[in-house]
Amino acid sequence: MRDNGPMPTTAPSSTSTLKIGPHPVQPPVVLAPMAGITNAPFRTLCREFSGGKGLFVSEMITTRALVERNEKTMQLIHFDATEKPRSIQLYGVDPATVGKAVRMIAEEDLADHIDLNFGCPVPKVTRKGGGSALPYKRPLLRAILREAVSGAGDLPVTMKMRKGIDDDHITYLDAGRIAVEEGVTAIALHGRTAAQHYGGTADWDAIARLKEHVPEIPVLGNGDIWCAEDALRMVRETGCDGVVVGRGCLGRPWLFADLVAAFEGRTAFARPTLREVADVMVRHAGLLGEWIGDESRGVIDFRKHVAWYLKGFAVGSEMRKRLAITSSLEELRSGLDELDLDQAWPAGADGPRGRTSGNNRVVLPDGWLKDPYDCAGVSEDAELDTSGG
Repeated sequence: MRDNGPMPTTAPSSTSTLKIGPHPVQPPVVLAPMAGITNAPFRTLCREFSGGKGLFVSEMITTRALVERNEKTMQLIHFDATEKPRSIQLYGVDPATVGKAVRMIAEEDLADHIDLNFGCPVPKVTRKGGGSALPYKRPLLRAILREAVSGAGDLPVTMKMRKGIDDDHITYLDAGRIAVEEGVTAIALHGRTAAQHYGGTADWDAIARLKEHVPEIPVLGNGDIWCAEDALRMVRETGCDGVVVGRGCLGRPWLFADLVAAFEGRTAFARPTLREVADVMVRHAGLLGEWIGDESRGVIDFRKHVAWYLKGFAVGSEMRKRLAITSSLEELRSGLDELDLDQAWPAGADGPRGRTSGNNRVVLPDGWLKDPYDCAGVSEDAELDTSGG
């Protein structure tokens, strides 16, 4: 799976180790929480390819569902015994509920690191005032961070956010300063507004500005990291302390092997043949079945990954459709075996993948933008009762 061709540029000159509280993260690479994606099976694959190096965060968990011990949520927070540190991302808009969830995690030893989501742009979250809408309400953000840090005890609390709601409502510098004042350990910034969703180009200059604005704590950059060289370039150009990788690893968990190699100054990069990709696909689907406890449900859950894994390969549309409706490992393996598995890694397959929509109207609670200091608009049902983002 390796190509030992020349690396286009060298690793950043800094030799300092990123630390999230007491936990060293070297190389400074973090798997972004992605709803329905970064469950235990996918994290297992990414960790295996990275040799256990880096930090791998769970998909988003709602605080209300956690406090109420929702059955699905309790499965989502399960970590493999080899996951160290165990990182969990929480979503919440009510300081009291966030505080209860964080104390539950700390007291019951459910995780080693807590990340708070203030970056999700999807309507079902922002219409309640959550995710990327929340930092606009500065007092509410401060109250949530204060409750979280207070309830976490010795556990480090970090946060992930966007630049703001839209170009007229930019919040990341204010939010960064509030985070420092409330004891947050590190900040990850996606260089887009909520209105951009995943469209356009990420603003890496904003990451650089945030790093200058909050030199007291680590700043991690997120957005448009499609290959290992993108990660190195982000660190060089912004001065950020690490990178958070999301859509770039969809259907490509071996990207973490590339990232480790790049930050360690090595030139070996993954260029798998379709045969090697097919083997990973079957393993991924099998792990999902083991995790869910039902092979068929695991393969069905895997269906959304098929197009990402096959991106760029010469696979006909009918076969792609067929593979995307399989219901057993045997059916998946049989279909893959009909392909030309000797195909080399296709040119251009390292580019953008996943959602690319942009310029969306952000759905917000009525009157949300009238006053950034008036938090009366947060409704009692703002805490989602289901997990997964």
